[in-house]
Amino acid sequence: MVNATTEAAETASVSRFDGTNDTDIPFQWARSKKWTVTLLACYVTFVVGLNATGLTSIVDETNAFFHTSDKTFPESVWPVTAWNTGAAVAPMIILPIMEEFGFRVGYLVTYTLFLLFVIPQAVARDLPTFILFRFFAGCCGGVLQDTMDAIIADIWETAVERSLPVSCYVLALLAGVSIGPVIGAASAQGHDWRWVFYVQLIIYGISAPVVYLLLSETRHAIILRTRRRKGSRRSHQGIMTMRMEAQQDADKVTAKEFCNIALIRPFKLLVTEAVVLSFTLLSSLSYALLFLATQSVPQVYEELYDLRETSTGFVQGAIVIGEVLGFVTCGAIQDPLYARAVAKSQKSPNHNLPEVRLYLAIPCSFLGLAGGLFLYGWTSYGAISFWVPCVGLLLIGLGSVVVMQAIMMYITDSYGKYAGSASAAVCFGENIFAAFLPLASQSMYTNLGFHWASSLLAFVALALSCAPVANIWKGRAIRERSPFMSEKG
Repeated sequence: MVNATTEAAETASVSRFDGTNDTDIPFQWARSKKWTVTLLACYVTFVVGLNATGLTSIVDETNAFFHTSDKTFPESVWPVTAWNTGAAVAPMIILPIMEEFGFRVGYLVTYTLFLLFVIPQAVARDLPTFILFRFFAGCCGGVLQDTMDAIIADIWETAVERSLPVSCYVLALLAGVSIGPVIGAASAQGHDWRWVFYVQLIIYGISAPVVYLLLSETRHAIILRTRRRKGSRRSHQGIMTMRMEAQQDADKVTAKEFCNIALIRPFKLLVTEAVVLSFTLLSSLSYALLFLATQSVPQVYEELYDLRETSTGFVQGAIVIGEVLGFVTCGAIQDPLYARAVAKSQKSPNHNLPEVRLYLAIPCSFLGLAGGLFLYGWTSYGAISFWVPCVGLLLIGLGSVVVMQAIMMYITDSYGKYAGSASAAVCFGENIFAAFLPLASQSMYTNLGFHWASSLLAFVALALSCAPVANIWKGRAIRERSPFMSEKG
């Protein structure tokens, strides 16, 4: 979900100009330009998600073509697993490199490679080739999606300003993977299964010129470096001081430091920080449920309501509706709540300010995630209208957006310069859960039954929903005891 490597405070230390009206600084861009770049990156995040899950609505066709079967094991899930495995691993390595050399060039190269890796998926003649290029596409897709968090941090200066862009990002991320089966089903109606990928290629190809033309470099250090290289130093506004130049040179990391920041520190936080571990589990479950739905919904709706597999793809539109409602809920309730808390804190310091981010996550986790799973499970009867389980799916979508947005913002606010590493742990967990939890869907829903399989997941969601409660209750004490949060800088 989130940028796996950006250290927000470290970025800030490299992004100070002497002038306050220098329009080269992303913080000083016109709001129209800020939103153009933000929404463009959100759009890419959204359409990339289509490739992750679009094929789940054509499983019968791909199984027949590749001579595979889901009778004993869900072999059709391997392409999804390969995609998410790539999305989990690649950002850990690629994003630190992009931070050093600039996001724009790396982003455009990655987008081009992603588009090219979709072509073999559309024309593959054997399963190993198909899965291999699914993995490569996932590597590129994960980088494109995770870069979004860094772009937001580079463009929007304050925590209050970042609230709405982050909500847009989370919605784009989740809606993309949730609507993938819907668009996939529409693409395959009356056509060969390869049209799912042909349609994606058309979307990516048409979008490419727009991305190339409108995406600007957002990395402050790269903008400064480019200006210095061109020799365009200005005397009053935007001039870089000698201290700034020294700081920029000092920011270059060694290979050992690179490995520590990009690979070791995220996992150290994951095993030593209870906050990171608990929120990684909750956010990962929220994200993985959307991928699990691509497996459970066809199984439930084909057996109970005799829907065709492609038709079940449209059912997952209920999740997308819930995600949009979650986005509206964040914008209408959570973001104004935090803005008011910040305003009050300026008059009377609020030592529990980061915990305000979690207020709405509590009801949306208990009632949205857990409640939605219970409703989805215990209304899965042929005698009950198929619209009723859709309400459960809607609640899951709503809960996922609110919970993941809250976790992302809380970690950013609480961990300061270590936020990138903490976010990397969360991001890695999300993609690993999304890669492998769907593999258990068929056996769970077959052996436990539709009701208890969803209930098992609901009980897990109930347990993990206690994490925001604990952090609101003891948040300040937890932050003071944490060596990373207490020294966030």
